[in-house]
Amino acid sequence: MSAPHVLVLTGAHDPHADRVRGLLAGRGARTTVFDNRDHLTSAHFELAYTARGLTRRLLHTASGTLDLDGLTALWWRRPSPHAAHPGLTDPAVAAYTAGESEHLVTDLWEHLPCRQVPARESVLRRAAGKPSQLALAAELGFEIPETLIATRADALWDFANRHDGRIVTKPMGKPWVENLAAGHTVTRHCEIVPARDLAYAGALRFCPVIAQQYVPKRLELRVTVVGRRVFAAEIHSQESNRSAVDWRRYDFEATPYGVHRLPGEVAGRCLAMTERLGLAFGAFDLILTPDGRYVFLEVNPNGQWLWAEELTGLPISEAVCDLLLEGA
Repeated sequence: MSAPHVLVLTGAHDPHADRVRGLLAGRGARTTVFDNRDHLTSAHFELAYTARGLTRRLLHTASGTLDLDGLTALWWRRPSPHAAHPGLTDPAVAAYTAGESEHLVTDLWEHLPCRQVPARESVLRRAAGKPSQLALAAELGFEIPETLIATRADALWDFANRHDGRIVTKPMGKPWVENLAAGHTVTRHCEIVPARDLAYAGALRFCPVIAQQYVPKRLELRVTVVGRRVFAAEIHSQESNRSAVDWRRYDFEATPYGVHRLPGEVAGRCLAMTERLGLAFGAFDLILTPDGRYVFLEVNPNGQWLWAEELTGLPISEAVCDLLLEGA
């Protein structure tokens, strides 16, 4: 019987992938790393069909040829966007070829018959939708913050008035804006809306945001579901003014972290939601309120976990390794 072989889709400098690849190697598994941007430059695909159908799916790289139908698992970590060959100087031609590469590779990954973690890319896209996450969370019994998603200023003003101005906003999708001309990136966290900013609510017509009532916090929780295992890390974000509204404004020296004993019914809801979304992995953000209520914020279908593992000792990487080898 041949050794398990895992294809890892990720970009350069991914410590999460490096940690798990080391664990996989220790168990005798082979790993191959591929980044989408390498297609058309240092790597090439070959798909062949006869009149009766598909005969081979191969990936050629500098290190050799990989039979994609021989994979036991594909791990969709964090691959880079598709890129054109650097030899193409016409922007329109470069954009077209990058798009053609994306069509090929996206469809190829979608139909590989091996286990895919956290899920197939089409499932990951659907699972990341925050409006549908909120509806599903409430259906499964989670408490969620009162929420408004709109592009009308008067709707936001009414929402703010109902909550005495104690509201926060956060982005619908990716939490950063890249300014390529200036060469820097602006990160958009969850933020309290000052009264003066409500005067500019008319700008909502240009871009929707999620507005929510501010939920008081005793703790914030990052709950990582890997297969049927649940790992809960507690974040004492209220110990630091920097992290009080959003723990991702890290203040490691002032913010204690620890393992959290999650009630069985809350863990069960996390497992049920991960399953309903079609995922084998999910990183949940929850709030524990001062009066002991667990409030759902969102789930990242492909969230980071290494920081929680290193700060709390939770064996999340081992669980990811188990999941990638399951059934091999």
